[in-house]
Amino acid sequence: MGRSKNDFWVGLFVLIGLVALVFLALQSANLLSLNFQRGYRITADFDNIGGLKPKAAVRSSGVVVGRVVSIGFDDKKFQAHIALDMDPRFAFPKDSSLKILTSGLLGEQYIGVEPGADEKNLAAGDNVTSTQSAIVLESLISQFLFNGAAGAGSSGGASEAQKNGSK
Repeated sequence: MGRSKNDFWVGLFVLIGLVALVFLALQSANLLSLNFQRGYRITADFDNIGGLKPKAAVRSSGVVVGRVVSIGFDDKKFQAHIALDMDPRFAFPKDSSLKILTSGLLGEQYIGVEPGADEKNLAAGDNVTSTQSAIVLESLISQFLFNGAAGAGSSGGASEAQKNGSK
């Protein structure tokens, strides 16, 4: 009788541990958000969203103020259409701007909110028009390498002309 009682408690402890482990895994991967307050939904259009994913954070001054709900493509404007759920505790002016930023050099991408100065605040259904697309690291590197190669080729050609002209 005592053994089966101990087995029950050990099994219960293991089950609670597994539930806690699954909860932590989902929470760290941004696949679970426990926010029971309904926020207000706003939208924005970006030319390039890079690696932004649904459930990515929306931050202002480093504080999470919302989440990316959905990402779509507008085939009339050829832009990415993003829907954001903003926390109702935070109200931003209508002329606020949104940027896609990266945590660290190769970290996850999130949307940064730069507050504006308008008297009126964003409300449910508003579309933010002032946006800045993601900076894609690969395009920066290729642009740097291309400009470096073009600069080396043109300066090398000038030095050859100078050498030939001095003879």
